[in-house]
Amino acid sequence: MLRACGLKDDDFKKPLIGVANTWIEIGPCNYHLRELAQHVKDGIRKAGGTPLEFNTVSISDGITMGTEGMRASLISREVITDSIELVTRGNLFDALIILVGCDKTIPAGVMSLARLNIPGLILYGGSIAPGSFEGHPVTIQDVYEAIGAHASGSMSDAQLTALETQACPGAGACGGQFTANTMALVCEFLGIAPMGLSSVPATNAGKAASGERAGELVMDLLRKDVTPSKIITKTAIENAIAGVAATGGSTNAVLHLLAIANEAKVPLSIEDFDRVSAKTPILADLKPGGRFVATDLFAAGGTALVAKRMLEAGLLNGDAITVTGRTLAEEAADAKETKGQEVVRKKDNPLKPTGGLVILKGNLAPEGCVIKVAGHNTLNFRGPARVFDNEEAAFAEIEKEQIKAGDVVVIRYEGPKGGPGMREMLAVTAALVGQGLGDSVALLTDGRFSGATHGLMAGHVAPEAARRGPIAAVQDGDIISFDIPKRELNVEISGEEIQKRLSTWHAPSPRFLSGVMAKYALLVSSSSLGAVTLVPSGGAPSVQSGRTL
Repeated sequence: MLRACGLKDDDFKKPLIGVANTWIEIGPCNYHLRELAQHVKDGIRKAGGTPLEFNTVSISDGITMGTEGMRASLISREVITDSIELVTRGNLFDALIILVGCDKTIPAGVMSLARLNIPGLILYGGSIAPGSFEGHPVTIQDVYEAIGAHASGSMSDAQLTALETQACPGAGACGGQFTANTMALVCEFLGIAPMGLSSVPATNAGKAASGERAGELVMDLLRKDVTPSKIITKTAIENAIAGVAATGGSTNAVLHLLAIANEAKVPLSIEDFDRVSAKTPILADLKPGGRFVATDLFAAGGTALVAKRMLEAGLLNGDAITVTGRTLAEEAADAKETKGQEVVRKKDNPLKPTGGLVILKGNLAPEGCVIKVAGHNTLNFRGPARVFDNEEAAFAEIEKEQIKAGDVVVIRYEGPKGGPGMREMLAVTAALVGQGLGDSVALLTDGRFSGATHGLMAGHVAPEAARRGPIAAVQDGDIISFDIPKRELNVEISGEEIQKRLSTWHAPSPRFLSGVMAKYALLVSSSSLGAVTLVPSGGAPSVQSGRTL
């Protein structure tokens, strides 16, 4: 069968290396991975292996945003993980290299490596270059915020069209420190991706050499029998959390690192994120809260420069091993800082003294919720609830300019089970920013946010409404308070009143009765556990199954 696919006698004498490719023609994030795979396979062959490439699925968050299609995004993380596992187990690969691009392909790649625990690594396809509009650089974030500006009359049809046509100039993942670039940095700080190779931008001439080098490295891992369990440790995960915090990264990193830890059988809780972030200053001035994009970071000195600055400040454990065979500290020591760069600051001049992620709890979120504080300075907020049972209803009111300064927008039944799929709310949050309400309106949801979201936005509220969480009891006009210093999110009604309202609550009818959506809704856990799919009671226990589904 393999001879029929072109393999020769010599190929069968060499290790078989799976090359999992998340290439898809739908969206720029993964569009170039077919070409990159050729360079990866060249590196494997030169190092003495036989590469066997296979494909898996991918869903573009940027394309599905604000639509029913967004329900597929987080679900795809589990499908990608499962599909890589199946092909690898079915073909008994000796090692594995996974090419990733858009948001869910990256954590899925790491999850599958942790689950399979064979030598392997992640190679990120790299960031898109910024577009140009009216003389300044722009990203997809600007397009979504422009929708709100257009709705409020401050941007013309022609301007919106011009921006949309110019924002994404070619291949690569969304350019700010949004979810894709956040998770790419996570992989490097975890040690499961070679530092410096992943952060080469998608269309940079050096990407081909990065692919070839990654192919050589996977063969080194195989020869030395370095498996993911030796790399993805609690120390490595805390390094990754610190990296997210120091760069103002996406709140989605919380979901994904919890899921990675679950696969790696490493104990990790949502509280760990707040603990690490609270002692980590923001050192990188990156969008959406800052000024620069991923290509600027690469030009300044890359992720290695971020790691070097953090090690100088005592914010990382430099002894953690990486797939290069060197420690994180050794990798960071090679950082080459560009003279005069303004992207990465020193420890005595941070953008903010504490990191970008905050975990709140309270009577609205007993299991916690996540706020990214990199893009705003609001520490307290109190206002009346405007309650919506889905994203579309909230967006319609925003388009009609019915949300006013001081409101707290509540969007529920968008959680992992209730969605299903935990849709991102960039269409809503960006529209609010575009209308000039980014600093005067708060939002909370049992769904999640795009990495491009900024403002006072609390996501992953758990338990979710579909699990009878307190968010299901909130009514229009209830006063909701955010207290970030105290790490609290509360609705100003008594516990007795919450329980009284929930006593008459009825679970909504499932949106899907068959297929992958229905399976996911049945098996998915709380967002506080990473929204991983777990075997029901009576089956094999999960490493984190001490908490209820």
